[in-house]
Amino acid sequence: MAFQIVTDTCCDFPQQFYTDLSLNVVPLAVTYKGETINTYTEQWLQDMYNGLRKGESASTCAVNPTQWAGVIESVLAKGEDVLVLSFSSGLSTTYQSAVIAADELKEQYPDRAILVCDTLCASMCQGLLVWYTCKKRDEGLSLDEVYQWVEDHKQNLCHWFTVDDLMFLKRGGRVSAATALVGTMLQIKPVLHVDHEGHLINVSKVRGRKAALDALVKKMKDTMLPGENDTVFI
Repeated sequence: MAFQIVTDTCCDFPQQFYTDLSLNVVPLAVTYKGETINTYTEQWLQDMYNGLRKGESASTCAVNPTQWAGVIESVLAKGEDVLVLSFSSGLSTTYQSAVIAADELKEQYPDRAILVCDTLCASMCQGLLVWYTCKKRDEGLSLDEVYQWVEDHKQNLCHWFTVDDLMFLKRGGRVSAATALVGTMLQIKPVLHVDHEGHLINVSKVRGRKAALDALVKKMKDTMLPGENDTVFI
């Protein structure tokens, strides 16, 4: 039986990726300059990020059950099953909303299968897992087989990243105001990752952007399996 993959925009894919991979996408809403939108172009995103660098603020809103249900039901109505790959439950209520939507729709479509996976991933690491999942789908694996592959492998993906401005971590409650102020003055850059429970973790601190990027490369070397020709998303 045919199935389709549904995910959210925390994959951080360019728009063309969603089309090329035949994905059904539920967008997270972004509020910027008093306007809340959930359909954003590459140019709009670039303008927003430029604004953030100048000190402006933005916020996101988790996908709610109604939004998930609208996209999932559009697939079910075609007689196809659904695999949902959601943003980490350790960072958002988006996954819980997908479970609520799936449970409600199972009553309306008892003959259809809806499987919801908490990727425990964020950003391009979620994108990488979704990309691999699409490859397994295209190899001809069944819905259950693809779901099990995701569950078996999602803990093997590594997130390593840094941020250039501690003030954004302060706004998110990750560091104190004093730490953000002093760290910014001293050009302290945190090296972070996402742990096995899908939470954002501060691993270490280095001084300067170049040192932070060097630390990311070292982490990649240390965590990649020897001899493996792995794909890396940046």
